[in-house]
Amino acid sequence: MAVLALTNEYVEINGVNLSDRVRAGTLTVEAAQLDPTAMGDGWTRVTGGLKSGQLAIEFIDDFAAGEVDATLWPLFGTVVPFEVRPTADAVGVGNPSYTGEVFIAQHVVGGSIGELAAKSVTYPTSGPVARATA
Repeated sequence: MAVLALTNEYVEINGVNLSDRVRAGTLTVEAAQLDPTAMGDGWTRVTGGLKSGQLAIEFIDDFAAGEVDATLWPLFGTVVPFEVRPTADAVGVGNPSYTGEVFIAQHVVGGSIGELAAKSVTYPTSGPVARATA
């Protein structure tokens, strides 16, 4: 069994590789759990409903041109493409690519005195998320 320590995750938002400013990135997808249980079943039944997801990212903030804040601020309130991979290496069986679109629903600025300038955001996916190994 292979073990992977995340040290070089790839995170791209709207075609911009922001990996060198990411401390954590998590894509979560799920399907709604619907209950079609009827009288006489004896056990609860479950079927899948609509799928959804969210992309949570912790950025080390940077306000220079072309960096995190300058890249994300103009996207606020829009739907844009994303791609995440376990590593920045080429897409392959051991390094799948997850792609789709996210709604840039929030923008965060600020923090605590003496702390690293950072922002944690969570963007809902919009439409399907695809997984590719080639």
